[in-house]
Amino acid sequence: MFAKNVGTVDRVVRIVVGLVLLSLFFYYPGAWWRYYALIGIVPLLTGLFGTCPLYSMLGISSCPAKKA
Repeated sequence: MFAKNVGTVDRVVRIVVGLVLLSLFFYYPGAWWRYYALIGIVPLLTGLFGTCPLYSMLGISSCPAKKA
């Protein structure tokens, strides 16, 4: 469906950041800012699927060059 445009290191960083943000949502249940931690869904999903819509719009790719 979407072309892969997120490289391996970028994917790992996105998944880790997403998981950390989501863990803050569950770790601090009474905090007023906890719903901001749900933004962690975005880097988590882009890391898991290997595609970033913003990268596509800007023509960026952190994937290594494909061999011909």
